[in-house]
Amino acid sequence: MKPHSRTTTRNILAMGLVAGLALVTGCTKSESDNSAPTRSSSAGDDAGKQVAESGGGKTCAIGDYGADKLDLKNAVVGFSQSEKEANPFRIAETASIKAEASKRGIKLLTANAQSQFSKQISDVQDLIAKGAKLLVIAPLNSDGWEPVLRSAQAKKIPIITIDRQINAAPCKDYVSFIGSDFVAQGRRAADQLIAATGGKGEIAILLGAAGNNVTTERTKGFEERVKAKAPGLKIVFKQTGEFTREKGQSVTEQLIQSKPGIKAIYAENDEMGLGAVNALKGAGKKPGAVKIVTIDGTRNAVQGIADGWISAVIESNPRFGPLAFATLDSFTQGKPVGEDIVIQDSQYTEANAKADLDKAF
Repeated sequence: MKPHSRTTTRNILAMGLVAGLALVTGCTKSESDNSAPTRSSSAGDDAGKQVAESGGGKTCAIGDYGADKLDLKNAVVGFSQSEKEANPFRIAETASIKAEASKRGIKLLTANAQSQFSKQISDVQDLIAKGAKLLVIAPLNSDGWEPVLRSAQAKKIPIITIDRQINAAPCKDYVSFIGSDFVAQGRRAADQLIAATGGKGEIAILLGAAGNNVTTERTKGFEERVKAKAPGLKIVFKQTGEFTREKGQSVTEQLIQSKPGIKAIYAENDEMGLGAVNALKGAGKKPGAVKIVTIDGTRNAVQGIADGWISAVIESNPRFGPLAFATLDSFTQGKPVGEDIVIQDSQYTEANAKADLDKAF
């Protein structure tokens, strides 16, 4: 099964402060658009009520997928979470799915793979065996989903993936992927790091876990932007922190020893960035001595901006519940939905961190 390449023209969910803001259809995200979207923490509770039925991006209809129409209110939906819910992103993601299911009166079956891919595969198989007629999956890895896809196809079960993409064919193996534009997140992180450093000096990247599109695309966007806009920034260190605080700390401790002149760190999620902060504190560094930019939008990371340890945080919106169920609702009614749907992210800087702290997850 060949990996699926994400389309460049995608259906973008514009999440604003006004409740019930409709999904914008057929929009193309500019490759050079650096502007931060309007912040809306509460928008996750109200947005996603309408799903693109047409537009510039590719769509999937129930007949194309091979499933049958059904009434979502009477269907059992299975949700597979990938990681231990010690990570604030995962806590917020699961809470959003559960809250929307409850709001709609939908029976929801849940499972948590506890960061074990083999368990996630068996979890989803178990959800199918328990009668799930639709699936929402937050994949741990992008590869290795063939057993689940075969089982779902045999029973004509629609699958929506959120947050991370699987390497399979949309509208054939699964219906839609809903997630952030991870390449754009990397670019925006680079813009913030360039501003924080003045575009000069040695910098390091704490890479996310291998084997998923989030790490690949956040790295791609960051490196492309640095090369294009700040040739004076030199990436002299890249190592995985596996998206965990503990690993982020230990890798940064190694970094400080091997590259004492390091000027800035790009951490591909908040947990690794907070681990880097712990390492810098342990080394006796002062706040701001090493600039840090992260991605996620957790409360602890935003507090890190207020405390002077972190320069900026690019949000990766975890509130998928409204959009995931709106997509399933439209799809099961026979309306075409986008194969690749982008949830809009905001960002935190010194200018808004204190005021918007309560909006972080």
